[in-house]
Amino acid sequence: MQNFLTIVLAAAFLTFTACSDDSRRPSVNGSAASAVSNPTADAPAVPAPPAPPATAAATVSWVSDSHDFGQIPKGIPASHNFEFTNTGTESIKIARVKASCGCTATDYSKEEIQPGETGYVQSTFNAAAEGPFKKSVTVTFEGARPLQLNLQGEVAAN
Repeated sequence: MQNFLTIVLAAAFLTFTACSDDSRRPSVNGSAASAVSNPTADAPAVPAPPAPPATAAATVSWVSDSHDFGQIPKGIPASHNFEFTNTGTESIKIARVKASCGCTATDYSKEEIQPGETGYVQSTFNAAAEGPFKKSVTVTFEGARPLQLNLQGEVAAN
C-alpha cells in the first residue's frame, strides 16, 4: 500500500511540474531557459481589424428621442414609432435595439438607411400594471455608440 501511495504522489508531482511554464525555470547556468523555442514569437503578426467608423451617431437626426403616452388604459398595449433621418453621406444600419425591461417590445428598420432616407424604432409598452412608468430603449447603429430613447406615461385602471 505504501508503494502504491508513493507511486501516485510521484506521478502527481511529475504531472504538475511538467505543466509549469519553462520560461520561469532557470537553466543549469542560472539564466532563463532561452533555448526553448517560443512558437508565438516566430509567428507573423496578425493585424487588428479596422475600427468601425464612429460617425453614424452624429449623422442621425431624430424627430424626438422621448415620448409621453399620457394616461393609457390598463391591459391595452401602447406603441410609438421613433423616426429618424440619415443626415450623413454614408448608409447606416441599426445593429441592435434593446428595451430596458420585458414589458416593452421593439421593432426597427432592418435594412440599411441611405443618406436622406428615414427609418424607425417602434416601442410597444404592455401596460399590464397600474401606475406611472418610465422605460428606455437603447439603439445602437453599426460602428456607433448606443443612444437612449425614453418612454413614459401612466397606466390607469379601466
